[in-house]
Amino acid sequence: MRILIVEDEKAIADDVARALTAASYVVDVVSDGETGWFRAGTEAYCCIVLDLGLPRLDGLTVLKRLRAEGVLTPVLILTARGAWMERVEGIDAGADDYLPKPFQVEELVARVGALVRRAAGVASSVIEVAGLRIDTRRLSVSRDGRSVELSSLEFRAINYLAHRKGCVVSQGELMEHVYGAEREPDSNAIEVLIGRLAPQGRRGGDRDPTRPGLRGGG
Repeated sequence: MRILIVEDEKAIADDVARALTAASYVVDVVSDGETGWFRAGTEAYCCIVLDLGLPRLDGLTVLKRLRAEGVLTPVLILTARGAWMERVEGIDAGADDYLPKPFQVEELVARVGALVRRAAGVASSVIEVAGLRIDTRRLSVSRDGRSVELSSLEFRAINYLAHRKGCVVSQGELMEHVYGAEREPDSNAIEVLIGRLAPQGRRGGDRDPTRPGLRGGG
């Protein structure tokens, strides 16, 4: 699940990026509105965290341009501007949520999760798919009441596929949302990852109960 942070205050950007990374998101950070507009308009994100007071291009202009271009990615506005008229202006411009500074990063993570779920048509932080119970808040997976042990990359993959249930997910798309666009894993990394998540039946047709058995491709 890939998130774009557009924030020019480094301390805030670092705190938000750290919290979202700990919540199993892949995070990209840019510090000016022009770069944020370009990245948001040309790359696939599940949510955008957007400050209004940005250099080069203010956040409200970024938001208006993205919506005019047909970019429907959920946007959470972050700003020190607390006046209700400014909040209304941001929402009217196409923002999905609004969080004034200062804020608790735990609330931001919860709001981002809610926006991502809403965009995917998921009502709860617990998703049940292919016999699995995926708790996106606790970052845990279980099958038939048994905990499934996953690496952080495996959880990212299962979480993204669960949010895209019923859709065909390409290898490139999954790679970006598991590894991020700036990392270059081995060419067969996704095949290996999916192979671990959906192992073939072992001798006698038995499946390892500690493995999730969720196949890629929606």
